[in-house]
Amino acid sequence: MINLLKRPTALIPITMSMTALVVLLGYIAIFGVACQTDEGATAHIWQLLMAGQLPVIVLFAIKWFPSHSKQALGVLAVQMGAALCAMLPVYLLHW
Repeated sequence: MINLLKRPTALIPITMSMTALVVLLGYIAIFGVACQTDEGATAHIWQLLMAGQLPVIVLFAIKWFPSHSKQALGVLAVQMGAALCAMLPVYLLHW
């Protein structure tokens, strides 16, 4: 699984999820958790990062799942875990 994690199509979605989480935590650190009436740039950046990783995940699955099923499933689980970590604050704060 480590060899597949070194591939760009495996690493990019994880990096995008962690970047989305850092953007969100940075916003919380600067402005707090109060709900805003209008979505700001932070929300749009978060949405673009989360949606933008979907085509890369699909490309990874198409390329590696047929030949390395077990390892690819592990990488997909890591990608899903990273995405859920980025979504958790949004869910908990009801944004």
